[in-house]
Amino acid sequence: MPTLSRFHGIVIRMYYQQAEHNPPHVHAFYGEDVAAVSIQTGDVIDGHLPPKALAMVRKWISLHQIDLLDIWETQSFKTLPPLE
Repeated sequence: MPTLSRFHGIVIRMYYQQAEHNPPHVHAFYGEDVAAVSIQTGDVIDGHLPPKALAMVRKWISLHQIDLLDIWETQSFKTLPPLE
């Protein structure tokens, strides 16, 4: 599972599409917590993150939404800038 970004103790990854399902989403890891978060809505599809970490993930997704949807569609994985 490629790592797309790391910031503030959060790791953002995306599975290869063959192993995944829609809707387009990323997996956010923060300590022992893991959540699948929709790229299009920012909703948690599965799992849990503390509110502060989830807010940062949602902000990061909103900043990189176009790139993330492109990665989902093309499977051309690349590193994206962290949330500052």
